[in-house]
Amino acid sequence: MKIAIIGGTGMQQVEGFELIQENTLDSGITFYEGKLNGQPVWMLPRHAKGHRVPPHQIDHRAHIRALKAHGVQAVLATAAVGSLRTDWNTGTLCVLSDFLDFMRQVYTLYDQEVVHTDFSQPFSPALRTALIESAQTEGVPIHSEGVYVCAPGPRYETPAEIRMYRMLGGDVVGMTVAPEAALCREAGIQYAAIAGVTNLGTGLSPHPLGHDEVSEAMSVMQRQIARIFSGVIHHFHP
Repeated sequence: MKIAIIGGTGMQQVEGFELIQENTLDSGITFYEGKLNGQPVWMLPRHAKGHRVPPHQIDHRAHIRALKAHGVQAVLATAAVGSLRTDWNTGTLCVLSDFLDFMRQVYTLYDQEVVHTDFSQPFSPALRTALIESAQTEGVPIHSEGVYVCAPGPRYETPAEIRMYRMLGGDVVGMTVAPEAALCREAGIQYAAIAGVTNLGTGLSPHPLGHDEVSEAMSVMQRQIARIFSGVIHHFHP
């Protein structure tokens, strides 16, 4: 199985990743072929090389189409998130199980056809199981379920929005996972994501939130996530 990692904030330098070749497509998308702890993998930086594309400008469709065209069959994604729960503090990891989509744009591969895609299981059950089992093997504490609220950004949420999202059943909030999950499902690519809590949501913490704080927190968690991903890739490439 050909596996790609879509890395977000704090995942620009994944521990254990050995670069073999950098590729830049005509569309401007850059991806990296390499090995993660000896296992073959592709790496696609969600915010482009150098982390220069803001979340609301990411061309998710181009990303997924490129992965599909190059034979990728499964995607493991990372998500830096704010917590909607006071008991999930910075450093908490979660294998996402569902999401609430508050994006203001429709993301689909079917603009010219009537196609309604089933989302009774928003994330790949096989990949989710592999992530949970890998975390257990690595001794990394992780929640096996979590509801991701996808907001468009690029601003952070208001205190009222955080309260609303929590009332609706959300556990964490971010800006990118829902489009990727939807497009991968339409493209026939298995998709699962680990969310890493970088901060408490607005109003749950007395401190204002800044991007540097998010990047620093995620860079610490990326070591754990890399170990989990490595185990999953090994599972599919024994």
